[in-house]
Amino acid sequence: MSAPRVIAGEPNAQGRKVAIVAARFNDFIVASLLKGAQAAWLARGGEAGELTVVRVPGAFELPVAVRRLAGSGRFDALVALGCVIRGETPHFEYVAGECARGLQRAALDSGVPVAFGVLTVETVEQALERAAPGAGNKGGAAMDSALEMAALMARL
Repeated sequence: MSAPRVIAGEPNAQGRKVAIVAARFNDFIVASLLKGAQAAWLARGGEAGELTVVRVPGAFELPVAVRRLAGSGRFDALVALGCVIRGETPHFEYVAGECARGLQRAALDSGVPVAFGVLTVETVEQALERAAPGAGNKGGAAMDSALEMAALMARL
């Protein structure tokens, strides 16, 4: 019996068009996620001048900008970066839930992969841990995911 044919992508930035959409709210965290995503782009063979970065006010605004970029036909993949920290009101649920739902809808409606690099955490300490420089940076992980999905979509 032969092995099944496996179709997969790899995180390679060469020849890819990618945009990062990053929220300004909680920028003390998002700036580190953005650095991680940019570092992953460069580590995967991308050139700094080929990467587009778009800034929006907060996580709630990420989906509309992502949807516009996805519909433009100019990008192979998008990376959404933000940080929503739970507070004492239900605001967290509304922002985090609608952000995730909107980003998923943009990806499904357009067919353009959208990597979810939005931290949804209980505490500032958790956010700082996930945005720290190095291998655990979730911005870098989101970029790798976007690049892998762009390659996979090209193969499918």
